[in-house]
Amino acid sequence: MSEFRHDTPRLTLRDWRDADWDIFWEVTNTQPVMRWLGGVADEATRTAARARVESYQAEHGHTFWVVERREDGALLGFCGLKRSNQAGGPQGMMEVGWRLREDAWGQGYAKEAATAALDLAFDRFGAEEVIALTVQNNTASWGLMLRLGMERREDLDFDSADFDPANPRIIVHAITRANWRAS
Repeated sequence: MSEFRHDTPRLTLRDWRDADWDIFWEVTNTQPVMRWLGGVADEATRTAARARVESYQAEHGHTFWVVERREDGALLGFCGLKRSNQAGGPQGMMEVGWRLREDAWGQGYAKEAATAALDLAFDRFGAEEVIALTVQNNTASWGLMLRLGMERREDLDFDSADFDPANPRIIVHAITRANWRAS
């Protein structure tokens, strides 16, 4: 199977390489980045996360791909697609997600990468609807969901203390293929 690669004006979304993982954890496993993701990850959590990301690719042909800045090849984080599988939440729906290093925030990279992932979800992977999940207090993440044209799907919200034990509500936003194409 050929390596996945998708270029945007400033970014490349691509398959993972073994050497990426140490860099990814170095730049993203920080308190600010992991604040709404259950906190800084220990080795067991990192190993399990890698196994999940690799299994998404193997099972579905898509995953949360590496996001690399084209200008200098810097690994900024990940963005991509998976099948929703969070315990208690919607199961099997196409889900877009992202995680970028702190020094990449506020520069439009997350929106550029998520836009590319949504294009791929609808055009290459045949999704009819794509969801995104975050904790209720992660205003930056759900703000991006709104800027992408996604709408709240309160009927899909659920509770999980895995990410923000003080406020375990996971909120869901979604966009259909028709609405994405119309935007």
